[in-house]
Amino acid sequence: MPKVFEWRGWRFEFYSLDRDEPPHVHIRKDRKETKIWIERLAIARNKRCTDQELNDLLKVVRDHQQEFLEKWNEHFGNR
Repeated sequence: MPKVFEWRGWRFEFYSLDRDEPPHVHIRKDRKETKIWIERLAIARNKRCTDQELNDLLKVVRDHQQEFLEKWNEHFGNR
């Protein structure tokens, strides 16, 4: 599970077995985790994150959307 980004203690990761799904990033900190679709900028799953944390994390993904898509394509060989 390669870390692709870190922000305020949140780890942004790809799971290598997720190659058949649309581009997304798993974001974890402590016991909190969310999964965000990169292109749609939508929450796919949430475990224990507050609404404010989700809004902040969506903003980070939006601000780095192109970078995350490039890293997704590099990791999964979709160039």
